[in-house]
This record gives sequence, structure tokens and C-alpha cells, in this order.
Amino acid sequence: MTSSSKKRTIDRMYIISEYMNYTLEHDGYPKSVYKFCKDIRIKEEEFYKFFGSIESINKSIWSMFFSTTIDAMTKNNEYASFNSREKMLTLFYTLFEMLTLNRSYVLFTLKQSDLPFKNLKQLQGLRIHLKDFAASLIEEDNEEKQFKFTKNPVSVFSEGAWLQFLFLLKFWIDDESPSFEKTDVAIEKSVNTIFDLFDNTPLNNVLDFGKFLWKEKIMSN
Repeated sequence: MTSSSKKRTIDRMYIISEYMNYTLEHDGYPKSVYKFCKDIRIKEEEFYKFFGSIESINKSIWSMFFSTTIDAMTKNNEYASFNSREKMLTLFYTLFEMLTLNRSYVLFTLKQSDLPFKNLKQLQGLRIHLKDFAASLIEEDNEEKQFKFTKNPVSVFSEGAWLQFLFLLKFWIDDESPSFEKTDVAIEKSVNTIFDLFDNTPLNNVLDFGKFLWKEKIMSN
């Protein structure tokens, strides 16, 4: 007789999915690998095929958000023809759509400690991926510039992209607008401002972005 239930495939994504569900259902991280594996009914050796610790899952989840975002972007046939500004906008829009789909987990895991830097430790892998992405964009733009003095500093741009993400993440966490519409506006304005700064035409958009932030601050008080 054939079993009506299919045998589970224990892989990286299965463990991540079970882990995210576990943290939300128990309102806390597993106390140990042993406890987690026992609760989701897998063997410890199956866990260790993919992860070395509970903490490593936290970091892997954020890297997964990024890789899934890149996969979704590159499946769009038009993406290859986008310029750097459009690619960065697409990245942030898609990444925050991904975070919104997993908002309960993201809010949970970013508020586990009273020390903000401790909560951000899990974003180390994401930071590397995002900075590499931003660096590749500015390097592509620099290749098209004939004179060295017109080329933009890659390290400054990539670090700025990471700080920009942290700002947008905080904005999204606090955003209570329908469908997080204000976050979309913040993404558009912030990305355009950064690129205008590097294109040496910053004034109007910088002032516009500043007015937007000031208005949001006043409205939230």
C-alpha cells in the first residue's frame, strides 16, 4: 500500500522554514540544536549537514532573502537593460517586498535584544551581498567614464548603499501606511538622491528627500 503522505525532503530550505515557524510559534529562539531537532522531528546530523549552529540559521535567512530577491529580479527579461539607478531601485523594491512577506519573522528577530547592534549581527552576510551588488553597479558605470577624476569611489558608494538599507529598514519597521506605501516613496527618493549625489546634480532631490523625512518625523510625533 502506498503511503498517502510524501516523505519529507530534509534540505536547507526545509530547516529554515521550520525554524522561522518555530520562532514565531514559541515566541523565542530554540534553546539548543538538540531541542529544535527534536521538536521538528529530524536528526541532529541532518541539521549539521547544512548549519553549524542556531546563530548560523539567523544569518542564512537574511542571505536567503537577498538571493531570492536577486533570482526574482533577474527573471525579468527587462532587467538586463536597466541602468544602475533602475537596478538599485529594483533591488530595494524587491527586497522589501520579500521582507514584507516575512514581516512577522523580521520584526521578531530584529527586536530580540535591547542592544540594537546585537540584533544587527545576523545581517553580516546580507551586508556583504548588498555591498558587492552596489560595488558592481558603480564599477559598471565607471567603465563608461573616460577620465579617472570622473569615476566614483566604489567603496564609498557600496558602504553608502548599506547605510541606505539600514535607514530604509528602520523606516519600513515603523511604517504603518497601507501596503507600506511610504516605504516605497522613501526607497524612490533615497535611491534617486544617492545617484544624484554621484552625478553631481544633488540639490533639488536632496532638498526634496529632506522635506519628506522632516514631514514623516512631524507626522509621527
